[in-house]
Amino acid sequence: MKRWMAVFLSLCMMTALAACGMNGANSASAAESSSIVDTETQPDAPEEADGEASDVETDETAEETSDSDGASSGSNILVAWFSCTGTTEQIAEWIVNATGADSYEIVPEVPYTEDDLAYYTGGRADQEQADASARPAISGSVENIEQYDVIFLGYPIWHGQAPRIISTFLESYDFSGVTIIPFCTSHSSGIGSSAENLHDLCSDAVTWLDGQRFAGDAAEADVVEWINSLELPESEARTVGEFDFETKTVLLNSGYEMPIMGLGTYSLSDEECAVSIAALLEAGGRLIDTAYMYGNEAAVGQAIRDSDVPREEIFVITKLYPSQFDNAAAAIDEALEKMGLDYIDMILLHHPGDGDVEAYLALEQAVADGKVHSIGLSNWYVEELEEFLPQVNITPALVQNEIHPYYQENDVIPYIQSLGIVVQGWYPLGGRGHTAELLGDETITTIAEAHGVSSAQVILRWNLQKGVVVIPGSSDPEHIRENLDLFGFALTDVEMEQINALDRNEKHDWY
Repeated sequence: MKRWMAVFLSLCMMTALAACGMNGANSASAAESSSIVDTETQPDAPEEADGEASDVETDETAEETSDSDGASSGSNILVAWFSCTGTTEQIAEWIVNATGADSYEIVPEVPYTEDDLAYYTGGRADQEQADASARPAISGSVENIEQYDVIFLGYPIWHGQAPRIISTFLESYDFSGVTIIPFCTSHSSGIGSSAENLHDLCSDAVTWLDGQRFAGDAAEADVVEWINSLELPESEARTVGEFDFETKTVLLNSGYEMPIMGLGTYSLSDEECAVSIAALLEAGGRLIDTAYMYGNEAAVGQAIRDSDVPREEIFVITKLYPSQFDNAAAAIDEALEKMGLDYIDMILLHHPGDGDVEAYLALEQAVADGKVHSIGLSNWYVEELEEFLPQVNITPALVQNEIHPYYQENDVIPYIQSLGIVVQGWYPLGGRGHTAELLGDETITTIAEAHGVSSAQVILRWNLQKGVVVIPGSSDPEHIRENLDLFGFALTDVEMEQINALDRNEKHDWY
């Protein structure tokens, strides 16, 4: 997956380089006499390419051409590109067209001016290229970057090297397992050491393919021929709702990946939240479930901010309670403010109630506004879903219901999954005073002994093999670590059936 992302980013960079030349063609004469892109007298200048000009994109232009939030379409290839004058952009566009990749423009937080780009004047670009430690800030980021396996990375050649903003980009994400393919635009220089010098900015787990240089007069056929010559890793297309036990994630219908096991914070105090979330993150867990009614959203947000784990690696779920449905938009903003987060990965409606359709429509608007990535429902069953779904526009990405061996919902789970909706189970270990009974069930303890694991691990693994995401609650760091250790064994078909036979249709909460 990540390897495809690398190819995609590389293609994007090629497009950016091409764009620099295309946008600049209309004003080449003005550029050739004074700017860093003078391709006749100043070889290897910033944004150089045959026929390239010095027109500099304004903030307004950048906003129109770049998706700074990096919203993804589900492709596993990304073309990431940087351009000041337009040459690289055209190459990137051709790569996108040829591969079906997503496109991401690397936009500097402080745009480059014509004076910045003037070659051999001691301007900003000259200074940055002379300073190996320079890292120009980038506006925006690539969301859901883990979905990409191949990244095409495009840039113009500045003083024989990639602009320093490319270093900023490469150091902003973990590209382990990704294949990166660089491409550049230049009047005369090949890609040369510009690509090789980028390798040290990434871990050894990154695969680099040989890059390609394109002149300003490159044609689309040249780009397609180059792409066809590459030995790209085969795409491993993921199916919505399919659990990947290697990455420990599931692909949601919203296009985002979500961890398949995590931590529920119901009944945890603020202090317990801090300890539990720290233990979860330290053990590699990345899924956290909270809610307005839990009263600990602020503590959850604080624990996330206090951690060393990058925000984009953590998946946070919260819920709106029916008492908030009449002003759901304000409730969404309140959750963001309480948690101190720029976005929330998923918001659910806690359970059906008056105004739930209108509240869900407010969630849809929050998705459009970039405040929320995915939305869903909690405590909705077949009849409720059949009535609710025709009234909304976005299919829920997730339905979260009570699910455990004594209350299995074996009719509800397949129905929800048939709609392309992921199922998540709360109270996976019984809850409400029933945990000890469930963990001590003879059938479960016998299976646990056979595998050398705990009863809790057996129950959680049973859920995962049924395609149900688990969020057991705990304030005990040792239990939290144990609840994540679910991939060193698998239940047999016979053992799955033995647990299925425990169903009592016994609900342990009123929802």
